Amino acid sequence: MKEKQVKLPGRDHPISIERNPARVVVTVAGRVVADTRNALTLSETAYPPVQYIPPEDVDFSQLQRTAHVTYCPYKGDCGYYSVPAGGMKSVNAVWSYQDPFPAVGPIRRHVAFYPERVDEIAEQFPSVKQDSRLDPKTLTAQGAVLPERKKQ
Repeated sequence: MKEKQVKLPGRDHPISIERNPARVVVTVAGRVVADTRNALTLSETAYPPVQYIPPEDVDFSQLQRTAHVTYCPYKGDCGYYSVPAGGMKSVNAVWSYQDPFPAVGPIRRHVAFYPERVDEIAEQFPSVKQDSRLDPKTLTAQGAVLPERKKQ
C-alpha cells in the first residue's frame, strides 16, 4: 500500500488560521444547522477562506455521516456529512478533520460547509456602537476616538 504524503504549510503553500470575530450562521432548507461566535477562518493559498465551526455549535442531529473520505497532504484525513433536509444539493456538504496534522491543529473536530451545498453561510459582524456625545467623523472602525487635527 502506498504511504500518504505529508506536507507542511510554507511559503509555497501558506495556510493561516485566525479567530473570526463575526457570528457565523449556516442554514439549510430554512433550518439553522450551525450558529457560532467562535469560528476559525482558515485561509489556504488561492482558495477562498473557509469557516471552521466548533462541534458544540453545530446541530449534529441535522447531519448524517457518510462513507465519503478524502485526504489532504497539509491537513490529513477528512470525513464528511450530508444534510438530509437539503436533499441532493447537500450530500457531503460538511467536512471535518477529526485528527488533523499539528500545523492545522486548531481545526481539530471543527466542521466546515461547502457554500454551494447549503443555503447560506452568513457572517454577522458586531456593530460599532456610537456614543451620541462623539462626533462620528472621529470614530475608527474599532470605535476608538482619534485626536482632532489642528488646522494649520
